[in-house]
Amino acid sequence: MNQSYPDATQIAETIRGQAVSARSVVAASLARIAEQDQTYNCFTTVLADSALTDADRIDQAIAAGEDPGALAGVPFAVKDLFDIQGVTTLAGSKIEAEQPPASKDAVLVTRLKQAGAVLVGALNMDEYAYGFTTENAHYGASHNPHDGSRITGGSSGGSAAAIAAGLVPITLGSDTNGSIRVPSALCGIFGLKPTYGRLSRSGAYLFSSSLDHLGAFARSTRDIATVFDVLQGSDPTDPVCTQRPPQLCAPELHRGSEGLRIAIAGGYFAEGAEPEVFEAVEQVAKALNVSQKVIIPETHRARAAAFVITSCEGANLHFADLKTRPQDFDPATRDRFLAGCLVPGHWYVQAQRFRSWYRDRVREIFQHVDIILAPTTPCSAPLIGQEQMTLNGVNVLTRPNLGMFTQPLSFVGLPIISVPVQRSGQLPLGVQIIAAPYNEALVLRVASELETRGIVSAPVPR
Repeated sequence: MNQSYPDATQIAETIRGQAVSARSVVAASLARIAEQDQTYNCFTTVLADSALTDADRIDQAIAAGEDPGALAGVPFAVKDLFDIQGVTTLAGSKIEAEQPPASKDAVLVTRLKQAGAVLVGALNMDEYAYGFTTENAHYGASHNPHDGSRITGGSSGGSAAAIAAGLVPITLGSDTNGSIRVPSALCGIFGLKPTYGRLSRSGAYLFSSSLDHLGAFARSTRDIATVFDVLQGSDPTDPVCTQRPPQLCAPELHRGSEGLRIAIAGGYFAEGAEPEVFEAVEQVAKALNVSQKVIIPETHRARAAAFVITSCEGANLHFADLKTRPQDFDPATRDRFLAGCLVPGHWYVQAQRFRSWYRDRVREIFQHVDIILAPTTPCSAPLIGQEQMTLNGVNVLTRPNLGMFTQPLSFVGLPIISVPVQRSGQLPLGVQIIAAPYNEALVLRVASELETRGIVSAPVPR
């Protein structure tokens, strides 16, 4: 770990031990944002005054002998679709800027604050989370800290770039078809998409309700696990939030891959990408002494069905504004929503029916393995403004194809962490570590082992 940028758990430990104050840590984060975010364009809102007030409150609690929580004084920021009390939730749009400020924080924001974390701002994203590049027509593109001419990925691109640049140690994002994992891979950090329904979505601006997940970004597995443990818990205000009791993951990290049956995803997941993508998967597999391969059948159909569900549900959500004020959308987002309006209803029904079949096939595979490895993206970060790219000799559209390996897995709600494979002098790539539903502890155990052994890492680029 680059000691100039200690991780969240290290920060909390030093603040609780009064080696440093929460105010000094938060002030340093705000200073980095003020100095560097004009380069990266991660933030849409910076909450300097309230952040310093909250940091002072943490310091006062520690001075009084109170325990402010596992994330005491740790700065964090959230994708601009999480409600923040007193701030208008933009969801990357021009239209939502006309709405009144949120009356209360989103549930996950509240849970992080209750654990002592300090909110410093909201982060750039694709409009209404419909994209994979964070090239926002209203608020500008976010820039990749590894190469400012390249995209961060999306739609949680601001969340990933803020971690990669060392502006904050923790961020939250959302993942419908890969919007946590794609930017994690392209920005070279860790990103966890939990099981569908594992974390409350209350107070978040949804895109496609039957596919949306919320999750976290960080530069270490330990931070991801600590944050995930804080965020867990049932929520009666979110009808899809699980009633299962929390499964604490941080205490399990030391177990690594011991006793786990691990396989590499073949077939669809071994085709159509640049060679270095598969080399990254092989690098991780070799470190884990894995050679077994599994095939998830009809994955190309799963991706097609996910496109249908996404476009239909998103179009339905924004139908009124599409009729009355189409000029206020990002043209690319508007056109995708309009296409969704034209999808026949029986296609949507059939897509959901196929989804059930595909889920059953995946569950059958997890009767024989515990973990599956797969690439996260088909390439490293494309250039900003690059509308097409060449994959394995074939010219394809950039935006929809960045999610070719993430979309079929979101489709059935599996818990997945994307881990960063750094390459000397080259842009980072990501590898997905995938488990059966509610087995976040297993993917985090494997990620932790790989990190401990130096196979994956997330240093701040210089």
